[in-house]
Amino acid sequence: MIPALVRIGEPTVEGYSGRVPNLDKMNLDEIATALADQTDYEHRWLIDPRTGEIAFWTADTGIDGRTPVDLDELDLVPIDPLPSRVWYRDMADFASGISDEQAGRRLTRAIDGRGAFRRFKAELHDHHPQLLSAWHVFHDTRAKRRAVEWLADTALVDDAAAERFLAEHPDPELP
Repeated sequence: MIPALVRIGEPTVEGYSGRVPNLDKMNLDEIATALADQTDYEHRWLIDPRTGEIAFWTADTGIDGRTPVDLDELDLVPIDPLPSRVWYRDMADFASGISDEQAGRRLTRAIDGRGAFRRFKAELHDHHPQLLSAWHVFHDTRAKRRAVEWLADTALVDDAAAERFLAEHPDPELP
């Protein structure tokens, strides 16, 4: 493979140099899903630094669903999941930020100890369904912001574009 010409002043990603994808064309939902995926290491989420396309790789079926391929043979950047404490923080911030103090206390108790994610979801669904919509907006906004931060940290998008996105997409107001 012939390396691309390096353009002075442009960010580079391991083994790739040249233009990076436009943030507006990135699938932030997919990147956020990859960053949150805590399941296992038998599969990986990858991003093509040239196009911003997301690929899903498994040890058994590669990225095309049929042909096993070694990750080292691909010119793709792995999207490693963020630690669960990052996503836990969203639940804690939501619980402490809502105006319904009783619901906030119950949600805070729900996230204490093992099984916090399951209990938080059950508490919302069973006892505070009126907060589900606000939770989803809050969680999705935070997830997209993290995706943009990850893209900037990995030099896949321009820092100025990332900063602009983050400024235009603050955390939503909580009920």
